Amino acid sequence: MQTTLEPKTSFEVSNKGFYGHFGGAFIPEMLYPNVEELRQNYLKIIADPAFQAEFWQLLEEYVGRPTPLFLAKRLSAHIGATIYLKREDLCHTGAHKINNTIGQILVAQRLGKQRIVAETGAGQHGVATATVCALMGLECIVYMGSIDMERQKPNVDRMRMLGAKVVPATSGSQTLKDATNEAMRHWINNPIDTHYIIGSVVGPHPYPDMVARFQSVISEEVKKQLFAKTGNENPDYVVACVGGGSNAAGAFYHYLNEPTVRLVAAEAAGQGVSSGHSAATTALGKPGVLHGSRTILMQTEDGQVTEPYSISAGLDYPGIGPLHAHLFESGRGDFYAITDDEALQAGFQLSKLEGIIPALETAHALAALEKMNLNADDVVVVCLSGRGDKDLSTYSKFL
Repeated sequence: MQTTLEPKTSFEVSNKGFYGHFGGAFIPEMLYPNVEELRQNYLKIIADPAFQAEFWQLLEEYVGRPTPLFLAKRLSAHIGATIYLKREDLCHTGAHKINNTIGQILVAQRLGKQRIVAETGAGQHGVATATVCALMGLECIVYMGSIDMERQKPNVDRMRMLGAKVVPATSGSQTLKDATNEAMRHWINNPIDTHYIIGSVVGPHPYPDMVARFQSVISEEVKKQLFAKTGNENPDYVVACVGGGSNAAGAFYHYLNEPTVRLVAAEAAGQGVSSGHSAATTALGKPGVLHGSRTILMQTEDGQVTEPYSISAGLDYPGIGPLHAHLFESGRGDFYAITDDEALQAGFQLSKLEGIIPALETAHALAALEKMNLNADDVVVVCLSGRGDKDLSTYSKFL
């Protein structure tokens, strides 16, 4: 039987929830019972053969896995290397987010929860959550920054059509960070019957580990598919965008302990790393605590969280997951800062070369290819984490 529990790697979370110096569970006392209930049960629940059978049945028959690994011939010729695209944009709901949502809702059911609360930036996680709640007959409440609700209106409409209540977060920058704050407050006030589905590899332990395990289906499939196509399961590079970093964690997971495979993360530099309008966390951030874990985040000299900016709502986040902070600090990962203009250019380029319109988040990963000084014999896998339908209103301003 397939499992999300293997392999063990040196980058696996510790018993206390840390990746190197990053991670843990820095939470208010009122949130402790919720997090502790999850921490004590999630591995046992995931390991249950009945859970594994239901999880994989839904991934195959509802999500449409395995997603294709596509050789992008015209993009490869343009870049000067062999480029494969892992087509997570072809998942039901149009992004990788549903891999995690299905897993967490199955966990929530086994914990006896009747209500699901979530946060969303680009709306992809919110749509995935609303979709699976509809499938399972659970109440769904999604918090979303009011600015994000305007720039991702199609996804707001989709969530409402699926029966979810979408609540605008109107504080702060009115984006993902503030939506996350509001969702956590809701969870604190409704600890008994509610499960909070975090959409990325952020938050207090065990969320980063649990989300990474559910998203690890991406790299598990890549290994098998690349071997079938090339006779070698390991590429030279795996590339993914990083806001919180869930698609990157999934794409990297089974390569974490493969030192010949370089792990490449693309962050959002917005209008430029030094412009004051950026979300390039590793370039601008330093260690601190954000949303319940110690990680690298953008902050002022006195520790206040800096408002992030990116043209892509899904990367508009002032920190990164603790696993990615560890990859950055240890040198295991290469981090690139991609501006709005570079991402837009990469998005238009893939559309014209391969007939695939990528999400703006994914376009950041594609833009990193231009900066990597690739050789002609390099094999690269790019995680195509979402489709660009939701971003057409933004793309259309630059046509």
